[in-house]
Amino acid sequence: MGFFKEFKDDFSEAVNDIVSDEEFDETEEVNDTTPLNTDIDVESELNKLDGLLEQVSKKVDNNESIASKNETNTSEVTNTMDFNEELNNTTRETVAPTPAAQPVSTPVFTQTEAVTDETALITAGMKITGNIESAGSVDVQGTINGDVACNGKLVVTGSITGNSTSSEFFADAAKIEGEVNTSGTAKIGVGSVIIGNISATSAVIAGAVKGDIDVQGPVVVDTSAVIVGNIKSRSVQINNGAVIQGFCSQVYADVDVDGLFA
Repeated sequence: MGFFKEFKDDFSEAVNDIVSDEEFDETEEVNDTTPLNTDIDVESELNKLDGLLEQVSKKVDNNESIASKNETNTSEVTNTMDFNEELNNTTRETVAPTPAAQPVSTPVFTQTEAVTDETALITAGMKITGNIESAGSVDVQGTINGDVACNGKLVVTGSITGNSTSSEFFADAAKIEGEVNTSGTAKIGVGSVIIGNISATSAVIAGAVKGDIDVQGPVVVDTSAVIVGNIKSRSVQINNGAVIQGFCSQVYADVDVDGLFA
């Protein structure tokens, strides 16, 4: 605005000089024969000049404002683009591609080996100190001081001092000190002595047992049987002559005993 103000002042002084000058240089050549109009309304011309200057000033201000806005918008867009580009680059660098899902290997637990046809024979003159394990059956005629575990049938006609585990158990004139656990039938023959608890799905007892008997199925107590301990079973058959010192309970029976007395 300072430039336009100076221009206005200079122009006003020039016009005043022209109007106040009454004599013109006679030696100046005048090509235009049209008489010079000296009747100039200085005030009117100055007002016109003011209006023109104001329009020019407004246009200049508008152009500067538009240029400033455009520059600001361009700067914001540039900054936004730079930020987005930086963010994308950072994301690409920091976020690694997810690898393809790998199949999860489920650990395989091997079950108990199937029963084989082999039978391990412990002869009458053999004495073993230590535990015995077999995938088949075991026939003990001698003496074992240790635990015996087999997948098949355990037949004892000798003696075992230790716990035994099998799929089926048979004792004939045997002496056993330890617990007898079988997933099948337990048969205690005449002349056998067992000091320990017996657990089975069914049982036939004709020998002597000192311990508790826990059987999920039926129990048959034969004439020659002597039992010192409690019997828990689904059903029990006691033949004449058997001796039982303990309680017999059919806790696995299908009868709702409590409901009968409700």
